Amino acid sequence: MDNRAFKKIRAGKRLEPDDALDLYEKADLNTLGQLAHETRLQLHPEPVVTYIIDRNINYTNECISGCKFCAYFCAPGDKKGYVLGRDELAKKIEETKALGGTQVLLQGGLHPDLPLSFYEDMLRFIKKTGVHCHCFSPPEIWHFSQISGYSVEDVLKRLIAAGLDSIPGGGAEILVDRVRRQIAPRKATSEQWLYVMEKAHELGLKTTATMMFGHVETVRDRIQHLKKIRELQDRTGGFTAFIPWPFQPRNTAIDVRPATAYEYLKTLAISRIFLDNIANIQASWVTQGPKIAQIALYFGANDFGSTMIEENVVAATGVSHRLSEREIRHFVRGAGFEPRQRLMDYTLAGIQGQELDKQRV
Repeated sequence: MDNRAFKKIRAGKRLEPDDALDLYEKADLNTLGQLAHETRLQLHPEPVVTYIIDRNINYTNECISGCKFCAYFCAPGDKKGYVLGRDELAKKIEETKALGGTQVLLQGGLHPDLPLSFYEDMLRFIKKTGVHCHCFSPPEIWHFSQISGYSVEDVLKRLIAAGLDSIPGGGAEILVDRVRRQIAPRKATSEQWLYVMEKAHELGLKTTATMMFGHVETVRDRIQHLKKIRELQDRTGGFTAFIPWPFQPRNTAIDVRPATAYEYLKTLAISRIFLDNIANIQASWVTQGPKIAQIALYFGANDFGSTMIEENVVAATGVSHRLSEREIRHFVRGAGFEPRQRLMDYTLAGIQGQELDKQRV
């Protein structure tokens, strides 16, 4: 390994893309983990790992995007397609609140027929329940702009007026258009995804950012993705967290072997080291399972993500890991950290979860 990258990290200097590629290709796993963990401790010296209680609600599975990596969508008109009704939505939210949930993560397919008013009304309905509305990924926002004729900025303003609190980072996949044309040719481009996020940040919304890797992209593409996220964060400071997670190929139109835990941990570590301006990195127990997620806490992650009371998209690929709040706290403690419930902006929430530690898993 070129000592240049190693020396930069130890000196607290910013890595360039070639440095990150060199680290990924030449550094051994233990060294990468050590460097990422040191970086994490500089940002978060206290032995605390956060998590959030929320529910990922998919309001429709009908979608015109036709992404090759998605096992969940239905083409419009398919008898398996649905649009969630208000009664079912209310039931899901009440179940979430009963479990101590503080927000709903609302995402859906790019439905060709639902007007912008449908999404505004849905936000108003959810907002009345008192939960945080973490809703609509950038490709959805871009889609709303296309179907309504409003600019992205005006769409965001209307959604904020209706109750939108923050935006999830879904739909990023890999922010390299050569890759996007292969896996999601009808979805928002890299530039469009970044544009939506920049406008959201300018309007005061906090958002997350994601990366779905392990399909047709190269390691250099992953690093280019990180570079674009870091550059936008330099301009706006609007990202609260970054979540890298590996593509799950079963039941999809992309025939590749699943990324290994080794690849996941290396990519996670590089993300933590490279994204020096994003405070929080989330472990992906949903795709990797809780044991690898525990190891991820020593490869740069300081957040255990969501309880995922409901999760449909990854589950459609045949990968299904479920954890209760009590189990999350158990695994975080088992890794040597103090679990703390948080809100979307990483403000720490109540202490009621500590009572769960007294119960057996």
